[in-house]
Amino acid sequence: MDRGLADAVERYSNVVGTALKEAAVGTSVDGKKLDRDATVEAFNLSCAIIDADGRHTDDELWALIAAFARHDLLPGAATPNDLRGSTLIAEKRAWITEPSSLFMTLKQVDERRNTVLARTYYDESMALAHTVASLDRYPSDDELRAIVEFRRLLLDRIPTRASASAGAEGPDTKSTTSDTEAESANVAPEPLPAEPLEDLLAELDGLIGLDAVKEEVRLLSALLQVQKLRADRGLPVIDSNKHLVFSGNPGTGKTTVARLLARIYRSLEIVERGHLTEVDRSGLVAGFVGQTAAKVAEVFEGADGGVLLIDEAYSLIRGGEKDFGREAIDAIVKQVEDRRDSMVVILAGYPKEMAELVGANPGFSSRFPKTIAFPDYESDELVAILKLIAGGGHYELTPEAEEAAAAWFGTHERGHGFGNGRLARNLFEAAVARHATRLVEVDDPTDEQLTTLEVEDIAAVPSGQDDAAPSGQDDAARPGQDEGDPPEDTTSS
Repeated sequence: MDRGLADAVERYSNVVGTALKEAAVGTSVDGKKLDRDATVEAFNLSCAIIDADGRHTDDELWALIAAFARHDLLPGAATPNDLRGSTLIAEKRAWITEPSSLFMTLKQVDERRNTVLARTYYDESMALAHTVASLDRYPSDDELRAIVEFRRLLLDRIPTRASASAGAEGPDTKSTTSDTEAESANVAPEPLPAEPLEDLLAELDGLIGLDAVKEEVRLLSALLQVQKLRADRGLPVIDSNKHLVFSGNPGTGKTTVARLLARIYRSLEIVERGHLTEVDRSGLVAGFVGQTAAKVAEVFEGADGGVLLIDEAYSLIRGGEKDFGREAIDAIVKQVEDRRDSMVVILAGYPKEMAELVGANPGFSSRFPKTIAFPDYESDELVAILKLIAGGGHYELTPEAEEAAAAWFGTHERGHGFGNGRLARNLFEAAVARHATRLVEVDDPTDEQLTTLEVEDIAAVPSGQDDAAPSGQDDAARPGQDEGDPPEDTTSS
């Protein structure tokens, strides 16, 4: 029998037990009792994840018996049917809907002593939860969702010092390869270093808005972790299609999330390099017969080992009879199949048009079964983006200017082509121009005046301007990063 759960329980009991002993320094609590408490915590967590989908499979229950019978938490002669007929598993899902008293004890010690014991509990609990989910050949969505919710439950309560991500800023943005660079080099860059997955998920959490997108990425990450655990233990893994469709207006963060996904895939060893290559129709379609397939092959060669983002992919089916866009589609389908184990492809564009594209070719519909929708930003989210852009330019907005900005964004109708992050940058640039004009009339302005955008700077900007971002600029830039990235909020989720 696979010892994956038994080994994970042993590790959990040892590591969390040690954390409990550190928390109990200076008290008379018996160390053996604390070790036992940690094992009971592992049992409760394991049962809760198993119960999350209500299936209680033989594989899950036999592993549970093997892992906990040695600790006298289950009878050694028990069978799966015995457990199904008891209250040990049923209704255990509720256990992970509230933080346990053991976790809260560690949290309180952290707050008093400035330690990171709650973070240790979190790390070990996540590892154990993923191990439990890996007991079945394919984890259910309910199990993965339970893990994601439990993760959020703990992170929301871990003291700031312990939950801060060392990699919140991410690697140098030069790790992204544009389509021009890919064509000129025709060689994929050196592999990026594999970053801790938790750091990448923390960076994801730091993005403004995109709650539904974040949830999809967290679920995908949980699934990939579980599949990796099974593969590492030599267990059968159901091959899941990792290619994606990103649908949404310009400026909704598609490029930034694609870059994060590339690094997540690298962390989980799904791809060898972890770089992101961006390309659009012009980088794939040639003007003469026989050249398009070669052009597509060249782009895929440069993207191999990473993630290829095809922006405005729907434009490939927009040409006439003499257009080679459909030849490019056929070539893409072939390359996706030939490189299915070495790279990931993301098709991006407007929602309606992307649905038409996927439906236009059976090869696309079967190889790109999952779509992640990127909604337009709400006005308050655009204000947050505006403040980040302003901060990058060493400006700040008064509270009244923020209110004016929210009202300004509210005058723009959401829908096809809404500019989102690019609209926030347009407002910032226009407000700075009006700010400069206003200060020309001020003799010897102070530093504060030179760097503060007032309500009149925002209100003076006409609303209803063209919202759409220029082609190839999907997202609004954050300070110090490429124009293709949306701003990040690394202070909150």
